[in-house]
Amino acid sequence: MRYELYYWPSIQGRGEFVRLALEDAGADYVDIARGREEDGMGVAALMRLLEPGGAESHPPFAPPFLRAEGRLIGQTANILHFLGPRLGLAPRDEADRCWAHQVQLTIADLVGEAHDTHHPIGSGLYYDEQRPEAARRAADFTGNRLPKYLGWFENVLARNPDSSEWAIGGEPSYVDLSLFQVVAGLRYAFPRAMEGLEPAHPRLVALHQRVARRPRLAAYLASPRRIPFNESGIFRHYPELDA
Repeated sequence: MRYELYYWPSIQGRGEFVRLALEDAGADYVDIARGREEDGMGVAALMRLLEPGGAESHPPFAPPFLRAEGRLIGQTANILHFLGPRLGLAPRDEADRCWAHQVQLTIADLVGEAHDTHHPIGSGLYYDEQRPEAARRAADFTGNRLPKYLGWFENVLARNPDSSEWAIGGEPSYVDLSLFQVVAGLRYAFPRAMEGLEPAHPRLVALHQRVARRPRLAAYLASPRRIPFNESGIFRHYPELDA
């Protein structure tokens, strides 16, 4: 099967969590918005699926979304819940698959809060229009919220009865790939805060290193397909927010 991923072509964002799963599994996929418009791809193809009154019976609200098996599936955690068993990146046990989905939804909460450090008032406003509010939000995030999230992820890893290496069950899953992306993004956005927090979370740090060494992911991370972090995505580095 060839999967069609729809996400913005110049940022990692929420779409990167899906890309990591597809890349790690060696799946046949096309990143539609990064293709050429003359080939029926590009941003125009993405935008057509967001138009009101379109042909889709289950229209997506926003990217990322995935076309597969005649379906159009939206929301990052939902896409990974769908892809995980098909790519060999989800537990076989139903209870563990539900647990994986729960952890992924918590990751989504963290991603939303990380975004809101630089856009606390509204995503329709520029960062420069909300700098004072962003400084207050970022201080609360790095001082209070981020330690709670990282501590919970560390606890998830510590309590896995089936593995000392992976988050859920005895094999790697999409949750491990997503935790890798969380650590990578936070290191980019908040290097000073993460330098202080990482020693208290050795399992999470080790997981990041372990995932980065997976052969297909290592090749992907070193390739042009991996879009660099930048100040248009979710994880943005503004030094004044990492004071």
